[in-house]
Amino acid sequence: MSAARLTLALDAGIVALPEEGTIATLGPVVEQDLWGLPKDRTVVISRDRLVHDALGPFGYDRAETLPEDVAVVIVFLPRARDLARAHLHAAMRSGAEVLVNGAKVHGVDSLYREIGKHAAVSPAWSKAHGKVFSIAAGQEPPAQWAEGQRTIEGGFVTAPGIFSADGPDKASVLLAAEIEGLSGHVVDLGAGWGFLAKHALGTSEEITKLDLVEADGRALDCARMNLDDPRAAFHWADATRWTPEKKPDVIITNPPFHQGRNADPALGQAFIAAAAGMLAPKGQLLLVANRHLPYEVSLAERFGQTEEIGGDRGFKILRAAKPRH
Repeated sequence: MSAARLTLALDAGIVALPEEGTIATLGPVVEQDLWGLPKDRTVVISRDRLVHDALGPFGYDRAETLPEDVAVVIVFLPRARDLARAHLHAAMRSGAEVLVNGAKVHGVDSLYREIGKHAAVSPAWSKAHGKVFSIAAGQEPPAQWAEGQRTIEGGFVTAPGIFSADGPDKASVLLAAEIEGLSGHVVDLGAGWGFLAKHALGTSEEITKLDLVEADGRALDCARMNLDDPRAAFHWADATRWTPEKKPDVIITNPPFHQGRNADPALGQAFIAAAAGMLAPKGQLLLVANRHLPYEVSLAERFGQTEEIGGDRGFKILRAAKPRH
């Protein structure tokens, strides 16, 4: 829908692109969102490794931060309001015109009203359950919109818009109780801001190395600040495609199970397949999941031994051993 909305707005002349100069995009995008943009002038700004990897084959330039000189910044609003404000702050601070494309379910209506109190904005064009509008070049955003990391209970550093930014989620807390006393080479797939990894390292001196694999670069930045341990190594990567230098002894994971607002068991199943492929022959996988997710079938296909070792009414802790390579 976002692709159609922006493309239709451009085709109808509701908003326009400059005839020359760099076009930068901020926010969650897939290849379809970029239809109608000149590929030779477009650079996708994202800290999401999955976005980088997905757009690579299409030939788009990708970067982690905005270039110094851009002609226009297109902001695709994310769901997290604090992150949306941070994207708008960065875009407006570039000095360029800003085009905003957002869905109603992501709060575009209220953000449009909020922006209008601080900057010169065009009339909003409504289409496909969302809005497109522009912010004039040279507007100064409210200082409080700037992205900033924060410290939560336990002394952990997090950032707006990352998973479980207000504190460790219940599933991770349950899994943490089962990963005390690990040994050898450990991998945390989908490590987030480092809660599980820090707990594992803090409860065992027998861990020789712990690889944190995380696709969200902003979350990984927080993990680096949360783990002051020479055994920790940080990898900005898609957990389902990352390959370790040496097969690990243990993999711990609280895999994602939502694509947007919809539950998607295939995400966790991909984590299970990746774990089975990278573990040492005598290695084990420790995984937490919602009780309704049918991961036992995938585990039985990929491992010779599986069992439930903990959890509560909402979550289950699963252990799998004897990976089938």
